[in-house]
Amino acid sequence: MERIHFIAIGGSVMHQLAIALSKKGYEVTGSDDEIFEPARSNLKEQGLLPPTEGWYPEKIHAGLDAVILGMHAKSDNPELLKSNELHLNIYSFPEYIYQASKEKKRVVIGGSHGKTTTTSMIMHVLKSAGASFDWMVGARLEGFSQSVNITNAPVIVCEGDEYPASAIEKQPKFHFLFPHIAVITGIAWDHINVFPSFEIYLEQFRIFIDKIEPGGLLIYNETDPVLKKLVEEHPSKLRRTGYGVPLHRIENGTTVVTLEGRLGKLKVFGDHNLLNLQAAYLVCKELKINTSDFIEGMASFTGAAKRLELLGTNVHCNVYRDFAHAPSKVRASMEAVRRQFPGRRLIAVLELHTYSSLNEAFLSEYKGTMDPADLAIVFYSRHALELKRLPPLPVEKVKEGFGSSSLIVINEKEELLHLLTQQSYENVNLLLMSSGNYDGLDMTQFATQITK
Repeated sequence: MERIHFIAIGGSVMHQLAIALSKKGYEVTGSDDEIFEPARSNLKEQGLLPPTEGWYPEKIHAGLDAVILGMHAKSDNPELLKSNELHLNIYSFPEYIYQASKEKKRVVIGGSHGKTTTTSMIMHVLKSAGASFDWMVGARLEGFSQSVNITNAPVIVCEGDEYPASAIEKQPKFHFLFPHIAVITGIAWDHINVFPSFEIYLEQFRIFIDKIEPGGLLIYNETDPVLKKLVEEHPSKLRRTGYGVPLHRIENGTTVVTLEGRLGKLKVFGDHNLLNLQAAYLVCKELKINTSDFIEGMASFTGAAKRLELLGTNVHCNVYRDFAHAPSKVRASMEAVRRQFPGRRLIAVLELHTYSSLNEAFLSEYKGTMDPADLAIVFYSRHALELKRLPPLPVEKVKEGFGSSSLIVINEKEELLHLLTQQSYENVNLLLMSSGNYDGLDMTQFATQITK
C-alpha cells in the first residue's frame, strides 16, 4: 500500500487529491496550519482531517512513498525540511499527477482564459458518453463529486495552470503534465507579480508546447493573433489544429450550434463559450467521441461554477455570476451577455480583487472593457488593498484606466448594495464579475431577492 503525506492538505485541489488517493486505497496523512470550508468538512467526512492544525515533523518518516507539497507551504516548512533530511520523494501537485498518470493518455487544457470551462465541457461529454477517465479541474462541476480523481482509467483530462507549482518549484504547473493532447485557449497577460513582462509570460506557453509528447496534438485558438503567431513561429513538428467560433445562431435567448451538419441547443452562450466548445469538440474527436454523442452531451452542460453562472432568473431579469477578473475575461463576459440579450438593459459590476487589477500600473489594460454596460460599476475594498500591501487606489485613476468618465467607482460594500437595491430590474440583466466576494456581500441572496 502506498503511503502519502500532504503538506498543506487543506488546499482546494490538494484536499481533493488526498480524498481521491484515499478512495484508491492509499494510506493518506496530512497537515496544515489553517483549513477552511469546504475542505474541512470534506476531509472530516473521509476521516482525513488532521486532529490539530499546525506542522508536525514527527509525521514525516522513512516509510512514506511520497510527500506532496501544496502552494500554501513555505520553503522553510518544518515538515518539508524533515522530508529533505530523509531524502524522501517530494512532489508538487502537478508533478504527482504526472507520476500517477504516466501510463494514461494525458489531455491538458492551457491558456489564459477558458481553461476550466473547456476542461469541464470535455469531462461532461465523456461522462455522458460513458467513457472511463480521470480528471483534474479547478472548479466544482455538476455531476462530479470531486474536482480531482485518480483511478486506473486509461485517460486523464487536466486543467493546466500556468502559475508556479509550489513554494520550491517555481515553474508553471502545466510544464509538468506532458500531454498527448494539448489545448491552448488564448493568451492574455495577467498576474504581473508572477510574470513581470509579457515576453516572460509568452515564454511559458512556448515551453508548454515543447512539453507535448512526440506525435502529440496541439489544438489552439487561431482567432487569438498572439497565440496564432506563437504557434506558427514555433519550430515543433507536432500535429497542430487551429479552431474558431463554430457556426451558430441565437433563437429567443438560446444558442443553437452546428457541428458537421448536426444541430444542438446549448444552455451556455457567448463567443468565448463557443470557442471553448469547439476546442472541447476537437479533443473529444481525438478521443473517439462522435459528433452526435458530443452534441447530446453538450445539450445538458450548464457551465462550471462561477462561469456565467445563473444565480437568479424570472421573465424580466437574469442575474449572472462570473469569475471574470482579467481584462480579456471581463470583455468576453460583457460581450456575451450583451449579444445574447440585445434588447435588455445591462448592469455590470466588476470587483477589482487580484494583485494585478488593484495595481495602478495595470489598470489601462481594462480600457473599454466595461463600455457595453448601460450601468457600469467598479468596486474594490480598502481591505483588499491592505491584504495585498498595495497603496491606496484613487477613484480618478480607476476611471482613467477604464477610459470612462461615466464609470461608477465604489469602495464601500454598503454603498454598492444600496446602489444595486435602488435599480429597476424590469427587462434587465445583472452581471456580477469577481474572483472575490465583494467584501462579504451575499450576492446569491441579493439575486434571489430581486428575481423572486
